[in-house]
Amino acid sequence: QALLVESGGGLVQAGGSLRLTCRAPRQIFSVFSPSDMAWYRQSPGKERELVARITSNRETYYADSVKGRFTISRDNSNKKVVLQMNSLKPEDTGVYYCHQVRPDVGATWGQGTQVTVSS
Repeated sequence: QALLVESGGGLVQAGGSLRLTCRAPRQIFSVFSPSDMAWYRQSPGKERELVARITSNRETYYADSVKGRFTISRDNSNKKVVLQMNSLKPEDTGVYYCHQVRPDVGATWGQGTQVTVSS
């Protein structure tokens, strides 16, 4: 079983919303809660870029391109992080990856989930 499992991607029209979830089913609370979590995306022909991050202290960071439209949150009890994406644009299209930085083992990536926004 994968360490990080993403879900919630799909096809949506511009202006619509999607909710991405990243779960860490194999991790216990004491492992998940101190980790920093983030969502990256890779759009066609572009490098992978940071979209949003939430630290273990729940400090958040957003790329300029998604500020005011995306919200990242975490639920340590259920070992998951959620990216709520509203007012989606065609340029938000790409593969979205969950990323975790744990104090004990370092960085881990999820397998990715496709988001496609049609105009």
